[in-house]
Amino acid sequence: MRLLRTLPTTRLVALSVTVVALFAAVAALAVAASGSGGSTPPPKPLADAVHDALAGPTVDGVTARVTFTNGMFPSGALLGNAGPVLMSGGSGRLWMTADGRGRIELQSDAGDAQIVWTPTDVTVYDASSNTAYHAALPASQPAAPGADTPPSLARVTDVLTQLGLHAVVSAAMPTNVGGAPAYSASLSPKHDGGLLGSVEVAWDAAHAVPLRVAVYAQGATAPVLALTTKDIAYGAVDNAAVDVKPPTNAKVVEIGSLTPNAGSTDGKHATAVTGLDAVQAAAGFPVTAPDALVGLPRKDVRLVGDGTSQTVVVTYGQGLGAIVVAERKATDAAGKGGMLGSLPTVSLDGTPAHELSTQLGTIVQWQKNGVATTLAGSVPTAAAEAAARELQ
Repeated sequence: MRLLRTLPTTRLVALSVTVVALFAAVAALAVAASGSGGSTPPPKPLADAVHDALAGPTVDGVTARVTFTNGMFPSGALLGNAGPVLMSGGSGRLWMTADGRGRIELQSDAGDAQIVWTPTDVTVYDASSNTAYHAALPASQPAAPGADTPPSLARVTDVLTQLGLHAVVSAAMPTNVGGAPAYSASLSPKHDGGLLGSVEVAWDAAHAVPLRVAVYAQGATAPVLALTTKDIAYGAVDNAAVDVKPPTNAKVVEIGSLTPNAGSTDGKHATAVTGLDAVQAAAGFPVTAPDALVGLPRKDVRLVGDGTSQTVVVTYGQGLGAIVVAERKATDAAGKGGMLGSLPTVSLDGTPAHELSTQLGTIVQWQKNGVATTLAGSVPTAAAEAAARELQ
């Protein structure tokens, strides 16, 4: 499809990984990956398999069926108001257009969910709670002249070489996904990978359309998060299939509105507030940001958002193994645990905190001295709790 050709090659290589990360941010969404019988393409080197798929015939749109499970969260744990279908499983359909719009509709006995996206934003609607979670997507660069032309084999080889500096990239494995001949490959971080074991991506051998994505935790043989398709059909998709909005009475939760705090008010020359001293002066609440946290050096301090949404974000370490700490002025909702308020509590040297522990990482949230703090990292629970205690 034309969208895949106009994206830069580096974004094409990481497209499926980005889809999984996005679903995890908005609701930790996961779709079960399972192979199916059928013909497979001939063996090829990875660069050739990627190049030949990108050079294949374009398609005007994609429709398919999907199946959905989620092995990321502890049994019975729900993240705030996110409904059961987003946390446990269901099945449904997918529609994608050539211009970057799409929709996934999922059904289960516990309620339905809709995931609708455009090149600029994504909305996840949970019918069981009548709640829509909205996130803005990073702006993409305009397509360069000639972007419709598939990248050369040399360019694909160069991108894979660069990727190999940071990850162990497997060979292309011929397979079949949902009845479509496909290739799959896996990527494993070489360093700073946190609890991530690997990411597996499968794509249509003839069209370069992502067909399956699976994320594995370290040492796991079954995917924690995964997305697969079946009954795939290519052709134009009606706008009505992707232009679906939540009910007008739905509660809307903005989860992707964190933007650099402006240093000016004209909206044209925004300057991010960065550096510990500048952030402490501008935050309006006491900031806790030691030089190191559980042995990880402080790498970045910045103030994001504006008005009542101002948040200090402090990063320790680097890569996927980093720990991120978000601090903001406490509110009544924060005092009740915010989105994690329904989860069990732990004690941080006498301070009660809510904790979400998964195979891919841990989130700890607490309130103290008028500041609500959320700590997140792809680290074991013990490491996250130790880091939280160092911030007390």
